[in-house]
Amino acid sequence: TEKKVYILVIYDIVNNKCRTDFAKKMNGYGFRVQKSAFEAMLSEKNYYKLIDQIPAYIDRNGEDSVRVYKITGKGKVKSWGIEPVSEEEIILV
Repeated sequence: TEKKVYILVIYDIVNNKCRTDFAKKMNGYGFRVQKSAFEAMLSEKNYYKLIDQIPAYIDRNGEDSVRVYKITGKGKVKSWGIEPVSEEEIILV
């Protein structure tokens, strides 16, 4: 079995078009848990593919920022409020 990676991606992208395009890209990998946060369970191959694609969406000389947290082990999330429905690794890229 291929190893799975659980990630949390948070972002702050100033340009509306770039931010919308980035959110569409992330929808192909995972699911939105807040306005600027996505969670995903990916194969290692798709994890590295995503990491390679992210720089194209941000202005490194501006105020943009994207952070990818790789959650290892069993990872535990406590949350309150609306829960997104998650399905394991549906890649729509």
